[in-house]
Amino acid sequence: MKKFTTKRLTVLSFLTGLALIAFMIESLFPPLLLPGAKMGISNIFTMLCLVMLTPCDAVVLIIVRTLLGSLFSSGISTLIYSLSAGLVSVILSSVLMRVFPRISIVSISIASAVTHNAVQNLMFVWVTGAKLMLGYLPYLALIGAVAGAVVGLATYFIIKILPISVFDRLYAGLDG
Repeated sequence: MKKFTTKRLTVLSFLTGLALIAFMIESLFPPLLLPGAKMGISNIFTMLCLVMLTPCDAVVLIIVRTLLGSLFSSGISTLIYSLSAGLVSVILSSVLMRVFPRISIVSISIASAVTHNAVQNLMFVWVTGAKLMLGYLPYLALIGAVAGAVVGLATYFIIKILPISVFDRLYAGLDG
């Protein structure tokens, strides 16, 4: 277990802030093909958090980003869908990273995005009782696979271009 330091809190706050900014910017654009379908660009920062910090930190990032994002843009009514899907997908990602350490970040991101969309759809069906919405699952899986690939590739290239040591240098002046 990693020790919780000022440096770790700063990196977590930085990634959470970037994720919230990406979420807010993305909320200004229309959905992709289906109502509510987004690329999920803010998930780049969640994936970076999983790689750089710990699964617990990624859960904190998801909770803070979802709560603040719901307050600032999408409304509290979507909170149940986004929070449940975000938590399930980040837990799945961390399990995949731990159980299959050689699996690619792109594959993890695709699995996470497909799971996120499925959980949101299932939560919607559970809350509203609209079982016909289950018909969207194949389309949401396809959109999730594409979005997950984009997020995974972006995360991969960020990791390759900006090694984790860059973040250590950014926060070298902090205690911790």
